[in-house]
Amino acid sequence: MTEIMNGGGSDPTELRRLISRGMVVTPGVFNGISALIAEKHGFRALYLSGSGVAGGMGLPDLSLTSLSDVVEEVRRIKLVSGLPLIVDVDTGFGEVLNVERTLKEIERAGASAIHIEDQVLPKKCGHLEGKKLVEVEEMVEKIQAASKSKKNKDFIVIARTDARSVDGIDSAIERAKLYQRAGADGIFPEALESEEEFKEFAKKVKGILLANMTEFGKSPLLSAKELEKLGYRIVIFPLTAFRGALKKIDEVYSDLSKKGTQREFISNMMSRKEYYDLINYSSYEDEDKKLKEKSTKIMR
Repeated sequence: MTEIMNGGGSDPTELRRLISRGMVVTPGVFNGISALIAEKHGFRALYLSGSGVAGGMGLPDLSLTSLSDVVEEVRRIKLVSGLPLIVDVDTGFGEVLNVERTLKEIERAGASAIHIEDQVLPKKCGHLEGKKLVEVEEMVEKIQAASKSKKNKDFIVIARTDARSVDGIDSAIERAKLYQRAGADGIFPEALESEEEFKEFAKKVKGILLANMTEFGKSPLLSAKELEKLGYRIVIFPLTAFRGALKKIDEVYSDLSKKGTQREFISNMMSRKEYYDLINYSSYEDEDKKLKEKSTKIMR
């Protein structure tokens, strides 16, 4: 079965190996089936957005989801996919001690990395106005707590700073350097506003850098190759597939409500065979058959 074939505890090591070899292009997934589709198309790592978790529940990205919500989604994704998973844990779901628990729970659920941000609660989407930052000392303590709590030394703790939109890029650079000194394995500068800013940040902050290419935000949509040349090692596309899926679902429901039938657009749907192949349906049937045969032999 899929979860048996994909299981394993070396995902953080694999993610570090991928990073060492070049740019890691990381699509945002929002459940198990989206993870399987991403894997089908050759991606080597995945990303779970906090906004995607909230959005899937019909909620805004305003700290309305819980650690349990995110952990459960991580478990569901890791049940069917063996790819390394980077997880957005917002502000860590509380204070320093909460961050320790967050790291432990997320790592135990099967993730390979987290990123934690320096906003105050309730946090906001990184590309909206009105964000507020915690004091540097508080964020440093959170990073230290996360770093010392990981069991696998290769698990990656990424510090996200939202300082660019609040205090300017110099503040973002200064915070990033302090976060690295605190033990952050990587840095995520949120909402940089030009290619020149991405270049300047990478020039002044060395190490593993993550770029966010979310749509309809403040950052220019640079390609993975462009970002790699600038010095970034990970690029995430947090809600690209989610937004695409929502648009398509909206169109399907609109047509269905107006026409009362799917006949006119059935050719645009994934077929039953394609769907069964995607989820490896036959492996579950084969496993069930083997167990029944084994049970029959025991009962003889």
